[in-house]
Amino acid sequence: MVLAAAKVPTLSLESFLALPETKPAQEYCRGIVTQKPMPKGKHSAIQFELAAAINAQVKPDKIAYALPELRCTFGDRSIVPDITVIRWQNLPLDSGGEISDRFDRAPDWLIEILSPDQSVTLVMEKIIFSLKAGTELAWLVDPMAQSITVFTARLPQVYLAETEIQESITVFAELENWSIPAAEVFD
Repeated sequence: MVLAAAKVPTLSLESFLALPETKPAQEYCRGIVTQKPMPKGKHSAIQFELAAAINAQVKPDKIAYALPELRCTFGDRSIVPDITVIRWQNLPLDSGGEISDRFDRAPDWLIEILSPDQSVTLVMEKIIFSLKAGTELAWLVDPMAQSITVFTARLPQVYLAETEIQESITVFAELENWSIPAAEVFD
């Protein structure tokens, strides 16, 4: 006997974007709405400190701006990375010259911090989709393994906090003088 697959109700991207925001945020992918897990202590601490460390490097010279929980809508998706880094020239501005509430393009650099109840495969799929849509750099931070997997157009590279050799993690080309090893992210 063959069972027919249950038809999942789908929502248009426009209808999804018209819905009120939720906490934690919801994301949209090809008609399906999913809710991100509620961040816990380690996740929140890493998110706050990492965004602050990136902004300390990029904001003074107007290279980029790191924003936590920024909704990015592009392709057939609307995602909310844990940290979105946007090159200064790509910051969306409203008619008053202030940062816009809507960001309709792939982030330049996105950072996802894995929660214990998140699927690594689904997070990596979101990262790969973003890279194909124009994201230059993505980090998948795993607090449990104390590792950071860096995604670019090339093969991913994994940086472990607990190794004797502390390589600097790949960042934007404009930050070649900034060195941040994985162990420092988790300290």
